[in-house]
Amino acid sequence: MTRSENTRKRLWRWRNNPLRRRDDIVEAWIVLAVWAVVAVGGTVAGLVTAHAALDMFAHQRADRQAVRAVLLNDVPRPALAMGGSTDRRMTSVSWMTPEGATRTGRTLVDTGLKAGAHIRVWQDGQGRLTAAPPTTTEATIESGFLGIAAAASLAGLVFGTGAVVRWRLERRRIDQWGREWDLVGPQWGHKTG
Repeated sequence: MTRSENTRKRLWRWRNNPLRRRDDIVEAWIVLAVWAVVAVGGTVAGLVTAHAALDMFAHQRADRQAVRAVLLNDVPRPALAMGGSTDRRMTSVSWMTPEGATRTGRTLVDTGLKAGAHIRVWQDGQGRLTAAPPTTTEATIESGFLGIAAAASLAGLVFGTGAVVRWRLERRRIDQWGREWDLVGPQWGHKTG
Protein backbone atom coordinates (compact mmCIF):
# COMPACT_ATOMS: atom_id res chain seq x y z
CA MET A 1 0.00 0.00 0.00
CA THR A 2 1.46 3.36 -1.01
CA ARG A 3 1.66 6.35 1.29
CA SER A 4 -1.17 8.22 -0.43
CA GLU A 5 -3.44 5.16 -0.36
CA ASN A 6 -2.70 4.75 3.34
CA THR A 7 -3.54 8.42 3.97
CA ARG A 8 -6.77 8.15 1.99
CA LYS A 9 -7.72 5.05 3.95
CA ARG A 10 -7.18 6.83 7.26
CA LEU A 11 -9.18 9.87 6.18
CA TRP A 12 -12.14 7.89 4.81
CA ARG A 13 -14.61 9.54 7.15
CA TRP A 14 -14.06 12.93 5.51
CA ARG A 15 -14.26 11.65 1.93
CA ASN A 16 -17.55 12.04 0.17
CA ASN A 17 -19.12 8.64 -0.41
CA PRO A 18 -22.68 7.28 -0.33
CA LEU A 19 -22.04 5.09 2.73
CA ARG A 20 -20.73 7.90 4.93
CA ARG A 21 -23.10 8.81 7.72
CA ARG A 22 -23.33 11.97 9.78
CA ASP A 23 -22.10 9.98 12.81
CA ASP A 24 -18.94 9.04 10.89
CA ILE A 25 -18.07 12.70 10.44
CA VAL A 26 -18.85 13.43 14.10
CA GLU A 27 -16.64 10.53 15.18
CA ALA A 28 -13.80 11.73 12.94
CA TRP A 29 -13.94 15.20 14.52
CA ILE A 30 -14.04 13.67 18.00
CA VAL A 31 -10.92 11.61 17.28
CA LEU A 32 -9.16 14.67 15.87
CA ALA A 33 -10.19 16.79 18.87
CA VAL A 34 -9.05 14.12 21.34
CA TRP A 35 -5.62 13.89 19.74
CA ALA A 36 -5.27 17.67 19.55
CA VAL A 37 -6.24 18.13 23.20
CA VAL A 38 -3.89 15.34 24.27
CA ALA A 39 -1.00 16.75 22.25
CA VAL A 40 -1.45 20.43 23.08
CA GLY A 41 -3.26 20.23 26.40
CA GLY A 42 -1.03 17.46 27.74
CA THR A 43 2.08 19.42 26.85
CA VAL A 44 0.74 22.59 28.44
CA ALA A 45 -0.48 20.78 31.57
CA GLY A 46 2.86 19.00 31.96
CA LEU A 47 4.91 22.16 31.50
CA VAL A 48 2.73 24.26 33.81
CA THR A 49 2.78 21.58 36.52
CA ALA A 50 6.55 21.08 36.26
CA HIS A 51 7.17 24.84 36.39
CA ALA A 52 4.86 25.27 39.40
CA ALA A 53 6.59 22.40 41.21
CA LEU A 54 10.03 23.88 40.49
CA ASP A 55 8.85 27.23 41.89
CA MET A 56 7.46 25.52 45.00
CA PHE A 57 10.72 23.64 45.59
CA ALA A 58 12.75 26.83 45.07
CA HIS A 59 10.53 28.57 47.62
CA GLN A 60 11.13 25.71 50.07
CA ARG A 61 14.90 25.98 49.59
CA ALA A 62 14.73 29.73 50.19
CA ASP A 63 12.44 29.43 53.22
CA ARG A 64 14.06 26.53 55.05
CA GLN A 65 17.38 26.68 56.78
CA ALA A 66 19.56 24.19 58.60
CA VAL A 67 20.24 24.83 62.30
CA ARG A 68 22.08 23.00 65.03
CA ALA A 69 19.95 21.21 67.55
CA VAL A 70 20.75 19.42 70.79
CA LEU A 71 19.40 15.95 71.58
CA LEU A 72 17.40 15.91 74.81
CA ASN A 73 17.30 12.08 75.15
CA ASP A 74 19.58 9.16 74.38
CA VAL A 75 18.76 7.33 71.19
CA PRO A 76 19.96 3.76 71.78
CA ARG A 77 20.61 1.31 68.98
CA PRO A 78 18.09 -1.52 68.79
CA ALA A 79 19.35 -4.60 70.64
CA LEU A 80 18.35 -7.00 67.90
CA ALA A 81 17.39 -5.92 64.41
CA MET A 82 14.24 -7.81 63.40
CA GLY A 83 13.15 -7.58 59.79
CA GLY A 84 12.84 -4.02 58.55
CA SER A 85 14.15 -2.01 61.49
CA THR A 86 15.51 1.43 60.66
CA ASP A 87 18.55 3.25 61.90
CA ARG A 88 16.52 6.34 62.76
CA ARG A 89 14.17 6.99 65.66
CA MET A 90 11.90 9.80 66.77
CA THR A 91 13.22 11.82 69.72
CA SER A 92 13.09 15.28 71.28
CA VAL A 93 15.51 18.03 70.29
CA SER A 94 16.03 21.67 71.21
CA TRP A 95 17.05 24.43 68.76
CA MET A 96 17.11 28.21 68.31
CA THR A 97 14.68 30.04 66.00
CA PRO A 98 15.84 32.90 63.74
CA GLU A 99 14.52 35.34 66.38
CA GLY A 100 16.68 33.71 69.07
CA ALA A 101 13.92 31.85 70.91
CA THR A 102 14.56 28.29 72.10
CA ARG A 103 12.14 25.68 70.81
CA THR A 104 11.65 22.00 71.54
CA GLY A 105 10.20 19.43 69.17
CA ARG A 106 10.42 15.86 67.94
CA THR A 107 12.28 14.68 64.86
CA LEU A 108 13.92 11.59 63.39
CA VAL A 109 17.58 11.13 64.31
CA ASP A 110 20.18 8.42 63.81
CA THR A 111 20.33 5.77 66.52
CA GLY A 112 23.33 5.44 68.82
CA LEU A 113 23.49 9.12 69.83
CA LYS A 114 23.64 10.35 73.43
CA ALA A 115 21.71 13.21 75.01
CA GLY A 116 23.52 16.51 74.45
CA ALA A 117 24.83 15.54 71.02
CA HIS A 118 24.59 18.19 68.32
CA ILE A 119 22.70 17.35 65.14
CA ARG A 120 21.48 19.31 62.14
CA VAL A 121 17.74 19.90 61.71
CA TRP A 122 15.74 22.03 59.28
CA GLN A 123 13.34 24.80 60.24
CA ASP A 124 10.97 26.92 58.21
CA GLY A 125 10.69 30.72 58.30
CA GLN A 126 8.55 30.54 61.48
CA GLY A 127 11.10 28.40 63.33
CA ARG A 128 9.11 25.15 63.12
CA LEU A 129 10.82 21.82 62.43
CA THR A 130 10.38 20.66 58.87
CA ALA A 131 11.88 18.23 56.38
CA ALA A 132 15.01 19.14 54.46
CA PRO A 133 14.20 20.86 51.17
CA PRO A 134 14.94 18.90 48.01
CA THR A 135 18.21 19.63 46.24
CA THR A 136 18.10 21.22 42.81
CA THR A 137 18.58 17.84 41.16
CA GLU A 138 15.89 16.17 43.29
CA ALA A 139 13.53 19.07 42.60
CA THR A 140 14.13 18.85 38.86
CA ILE A 141 13.51 15.10 38.80
CA GLU A 142 10.38 15.33 40.96
CA SER A 143 9.06 18.25 38.90
CA GLY A 144 9.56 16.21 35.75
CA PHE A 145 7.66 13.28 37.22
CA LEU A 146 4.85 15.58 38.36
CA GLY A 147 4.67 17.14 34.88
CA ILE A 148 4.53 13.71 33.25
CA ALA A 149 1.83 12.64 35.72
CA ALA A 150 -0.24 15.76 34.95
CA ALA A 151 0.08 15.19 31.19
CA ALA A 152 -0.79 11.50 31.55
CA SER A 153 -3.78 12.32 33.76
CA LEU A 154 -5.12 14.78 31.23
CA ALA A 155 -4.50 12.30 28.41
CA GLY A 156 -6.32 9.56 30.32
CA LEU A 157 -9.26 11.81 31.06
CA VAL A 158 -9.52 13.01 27.46
CA PHE A 159 -9.09 9.52 25.97
CA GLY A 160 -11.67 8.15 28.41
CA THR A 161 -14.16 10.87 27.54
CA GLY A 162 -13.54 10.38 23.83
CA ALA A 163 -13.97 6.62 24.19
CA VAL A 164 -17.29 7.06 25.99
CA VAL A 165 -18.57 9.45 23.33
CA ARG A 166 -17.44 7.11 20.53
CA TRP A 167 -19.08 4.17 22.32
CA ARG A 168 -22.34 6.13 22.52
CA LEU A 169 -22.11 6.92 18.82
CA GLU A 170 -21.49 3.24 18.05
CA ARG A 171 -24.50 2.20 20.16
CA ARG A 172 -26.60 4.76 18.30
CA ARG A 173 -25.42 3.40 14.93
CA ILE A 174 -26.17 -0.19 15.98
CA ASP A 175 -29.66 0.79 17.19
CA GLN A 176 -30.29 2.66 13.93
CA TRP A 177 -29.06 -0.33 11.92
CA GLY A 178 -31.39 -2.60 13.95
CA ARG A 179 -34.40 -0.37 13.23
CA GLU A 180 -33.56 -0.28 9.52
CA TRP A 181 -33.11 -4.06 9.44
CA ASP A 182 -36.52 -4.51 11.07
CA LEU A 183 -38.00 -2.59 8.11
CA VAL A 184 -35.97 -4.20 5.31
CA GLY A 185 -35.21 -7.66 6.68
CA PRO A 186 -38.70 -9.17 6.19
CA GLN A 187 -38.60 -8.24 2.51
CA TRP A 188 -35.51 -10.41 2.00
CA GLY A 189 -36.81 -13.47 3.75
CA HIS A 190 -37.93 -16.63 1.90
CA LYS A 191 -41.64 -17.13 1.90
CA THR A 192 -42.77 -20.69 2.13
CA GLY A 193 -46.11 -22.25 1.55
